[in-house]
Amino acid sequence: MTVAAKKKTNSYDESEIKVLEGLEAVRKRPGMYIGTTSASGLHHLVWEIVDNSVDEAMAGFCTKIKVTVHPDNSITVEDNGRGIPVGLHPQKKISTLEVVLTILHAGGKFDNQAYKVSGGLHGVGVSVVNALSRKLIVQVKRDGTIYEMQFARGKVAEKMKEVGKTKTTGTTITFWPDELIFETTTYNYDTLHDRLQETAFLNRNLKITLTDERELTPRTDEFCYSGGIVDFVKYLNDEKEVLAGLAKPIYIEGKSDPDAPATQMGEVEVSMQWNTGYSERTLSFANDIYTEEGGMHLEGFRTALTKAINDYARKQGVLKEKDTNLTGDDIREGLTAVISVKLPDPQFEGQTKAKLGSSYMRTLTNRIVSNGLSDYLEEHPNQAKEIVKKASQAAKGRLAAQKARQATRRKGLLESAALPGKLADCSVRDAEMTELFIVEGDSAGGSAKMARDRSIQAVLPLRGKILNVERVQEHRALSSDTITSLITAIGTGVGVEFNLDKARYHKIVIMTDADVDGAHIRILLLTFFYRFMRPMIDAGYIYVAQPPLYQIKPKGRKNGKYIYTDEELAIEAGRFEDSSKYTVQRYKGLGEMDPEQLWSTTMEPKNRILLKVTMEDAMAAERAVADLMGNQVEKRKDFIQTHAKDVRFLDI
Repeated sequence: MTVAAKKKTNSYDESEIKVLEGLEAVRKRPGMYIGTTSASGLHHLVWEIVDNSVDEAMAGFCTKIKVTVHPDNSITVEDNGRGIPVGLHPQKKISTLEVVLTILHAGGKFDNQAYKVSGGLHGVGVSVVNALSRKLIVQVKRDGTIYEMQFARGKVAEKMKEVGKTKTTGTTITFWPDELIFETTTYNYDTLHDRLQETAFLNRNLKITLTDERELTPRTDEFCYSGGIVDFVKYLNDEKEVLAGLAKPIYIEGKSDPDAPATQMGEVEVSMQWNTGYSERTLSFANDIYTEEGGMHLEGFRTALTKAINDYARKQGVLKEKDTNLTGDDIREGLTAVISVKLPDPQFEGQTKAKLGSSYMRTLTNRIVSNGLSDYLEEHPNQAKEIVKKASQAAKGRLAAQKARQATRRKGLLESAALPGKLADCSVRDAEMTELFIVEGDSAGGSAKMARDRSIQAVLPLRGKILNVERVQEHRALSSDTITSLITAIGTGVGVEFNLDKARYHKIVIMTDADVDGAHIRILLLTFFYRFMRPMIDAGYIYVAQPPLYQIKPKGRKNGKYIYTDEELAIEAGRFEDSSKYTVQRYKGLGEMDPEQLWSTTMEPKNRILLKVTMEDAMAAERAVADLMGNQVEKRKDFIQTHAKDVRFLDI
């Protein structure tokens, strides 16, 4: 290499500094703006556009939003709001429509004039969608005229033009996600359905229509709820048995004092209902954004709930002077609640908007819920009695669970001598390197123990089906031998004693048979982790193994190819002239595989397929348990009728 060339290679001068014009920065680093380029990021594009339409609804100008998935996976979002302004922008001297679509941090939500409250405050929504779309067409109905503009990968393809006259107003955006950016450009109908339904619940009387044109007969769902979050709570509790007299959820609303400073204005809506179950399900939202990690509004709600019910129980003499107060957990056992707050300038902790940080909302929510709930309890003595009775029973269960946990702890969670007898532990003690395979029964356990890498892989066979923790109180769950051995093997403890740092393995792999029973056990285990060890899911420690369903072998050959799906089997079988040229072995259970097969297909780190369990997966499992193993026979009947045609293999 010449000296000049070497100098050139090592140089760091003005020419190395790249200036990304317009929306190039978004295309270069899409993850910074939408989180990921996977399916989650793809759906995020829809939320960005829909959120803008919802902001129009919250401002009182939009009553209908229509979302359409076209056969080519392009999306149209149409609303009847005011329409994006089209006039000349005073600073940029181009149409305001072009400014909104091509310039980051351009929006009507920064000064609280155009929008008092809004979900998106970063002003990046629609411009980011434009940047990450192969093509985008926007139509604006405004001032009696229809305007249209086209873009390609964030750049203007056709200048704004008038294309017709109209008597209505609104914005219609159609976009084609860029296949150069996204891992997939295929939208999932259920994902769109659930999010849009949730949005309709949170915005009373807003009509949202979802249409999927990819099917031969287009599928359409329409969401509009006059009861708003009261309907939301009813929906969440649909499959559950509610407490006597509480068929109508409690509803509380309020807002800040009119003379409060502009920076401390806010509105609070809360709806709640208790069921006879043992788990709490509280969803909190700020400006329609789901705050997964809660925040100030949730803290305010919980504090007010605990105080109001304890005060009432004391006043009525249910709690005597010598009795300790009911805890928040006692009171929230079996509670389903939705908290929705609206505020002009929400402060979120972190980019993901998962936690509301605006501290004044804690005080406001606390005051509104305290006053509203105290009034409700005084005016509805029969319902109040049922709520207090439920909480008192929970308190007794809590004390029993405490004793059960102490018994579990006494066995010595981390002492190898006290580890479950069935556990085949690994020799390495570094939790970051080790894996625990949870398998069903001794047969699969025997194969897994012989197949494993003994240094880093431990195996725990379960005796029979794990208890359905959704349907029993904590002390019942903790007195189950299967659950106790699971908790002991993992090492973290549960409840108030849970400590993630004490996890003995950083990979917990659920390895069940690829049949109906296996799926059942998998769902029960996921529900257990969701209820008792949720931080393990958040930390990414829980996985599901994917054993092969088939092995296809050409005639006369000793080895064949392992197949993991029915679709893959059809493709591989199609490579042969006829069925006499190959044989197919179906693996109904892990016990049918010899140790070498089990190792090479399901346990060997280089070859295996592991699915990491996310919070969404666990919540879906919990809903499946509630639907399929709850008290409502109709739910099971509907499920069987809907999915009967999908059944491939049934063990009879």
